[in-house]
Amino acid sequence: MDKESFLHQLLDDYINHLRMVKNQSENTIAGYSTDIRNFFCYCEEHQIDTPEKVTLDDAIGFFSRMKELGLSAGTQARYHSSLNGFFTWLELSRYIPYSVIDRIPAPKLGRSLPDVLSVDEMAHLLEIPATETTAGLRDKAMLELLYSCGLRVSELIELKLNNLYFEEEMIKVFGKGSKERFVPVGRSAITWVDKYLTVGRPALVKREKSQNYLFLNRNGGKLSRMGIWKLIKQYTLTAGIKTPVHPHTFRHSFATHLIEGGADLRAVQEMLGHVSIATTQIYTHVDRSFVMEEHRSYHPRG
Repeated sequence: MDKESFLHQLLDDYINHLRMVKNQSENTIAGYSTDIRNFFCYCEEHQIDTPEKVTLDDAIGFFSRMKELGLSAGTQARYHSSLNGFFTWLELSRYIPYSVIDRIPAPKLGRSLPDVLSVDEMAHLLEIPATETTAGLRDKAMLELLYSCGLRVSELIELKLNNLYFEEEMIKVFGKGSKERFVPVGRSAITWVDKYLTVGRPALVKREKSQNYLFLNRNGGKLSRMGIWKLIKQYTLTAGIKTPVHPHTFRHSFATHLIEGGADLRAVQEMLGHVSIATTQIYTHVDRSFVMEEHRSYHPRG
């Protein structure tokens, strides 16, 4: 095996590790792979053919080039994360004595806080859908659930009827990398989803298209990302809210309102499905009853 092939074989092994052990999504894996392969091109220019030959100066030189090329701090930070993950794995696998990337500070990002609505703004927005219509009732239930559970839009789209455990005030969600988690759902969301299931959804169901999905479009199929985005944009305009609002705003607002209300950070992390690779071992299992109680106690519409 030639030296260049060895680098790429290591990357293949790392990708398998991400896929099989870390259960990363294919999109995430593809992003890491692209960043690392671009670093390999830099290594080839400097006659670096094995990972242990990468020095701290080499790594600094790579990031200096990125800055000279005018790449954004966000892009530089993404490369730092991709390469640090790879080199940390190389170190743990004993291909190298230590990670040189770990010794380079990650590029500082400007403080870019996510758009978050106030509790009053969110309450006003949730009152906008016209619940006397089928579509409005669906949208009301959808927005209530999106905010109540802090869901990603992809998680909302993929929800099925058998993912609802309303007697336990929980729903089952499949997040990034198909990771399953149970999330508490507030009483307001349960009330509106139940109304939608009773009155709204039966009017939208088309047996050959609906496939047990919870939220359906007018053709009976599951809603699309763009469809949800357009609905939220229209409701935001109607509500007169100036803050840019998109599906993820509901997730940001969910987390912010819980934490501002005093919820335990570990419980919020569990509800969101966030797991930091570097700190996974630090966190102990959070009991579902504790997570549910935190949600009930601190969510504005719990």
